[in-house]
Amino acid sequence: MYEYIKGMLVYVGPHYVVVENGGIGYQLQVANPFRFSGSLKKEITFYVYQAVREDAITLFGFKDYTEKQLYLKLISVSGIGPKSGLSILASDDHLGLIQAIESDNVSYLTKFPGVGKKTASQIILDLKGKIGDLLPDTYWMENNMESGTGYGPTAILEEAIEALSGLGYSDREVKKIVPVLEKEDFKTTEEVLRMAFKLLLKG
Repeated sequence: MYEYIKGMLVYVGPHYVVVENGGIGYQLQVANPFRFSGSLKKEITFYVYQAVREDAITLFGFKDYTEKQLYLKLISVSGIGPKSGLSILASDDHLGLIQAIESDNVSYLTKFPGVGKKTASQIILDLKGKIGDLLPDTYWMENNMESGTGYGPTAILEEAIEALSGLGYSDREVKKIVPVLEKEDFKTTEEVLRMAFKLLLKG
């Protein structure tokens, strides 16, 4: 079992990142890959969770130990699989997520892809009172984001839309917010995704 991987970040795409260590490129499924764009071609450490199934072995990467622990708590809930767990973490509003669980806010949780009222209620039932210790370490999300891609606004928007689709958001949900996104002057895919998540979670 892996605890973490430290190496050169050589690729950032809509669905995963690649970290090279010892001549081997490790493909990591991460929540919102583009938040790591600023670390491209730099050494970076990902905490890792390995999921083994009959047809696949998948590595999931996390920015720090706290994010990994929150992910493990989420996938322990019946109805939340590895991909759903990443989709929930992709908005980076981990503080809001924890507060929603602690305050029985079902409507907030159902805004995530694949989370209906039944699953949202199960998340609250299973995790309420068990994740409060993660709160103090979640404030890095808002202030420790690195980004930077450097190409045109159309390509940036298209890349963000592809990332949202990969996270499980429907075409209808995405098309609803595209007109709002097109009015903004974004410099990076990460900026597009930040606003997109706010709009999607706002409903």
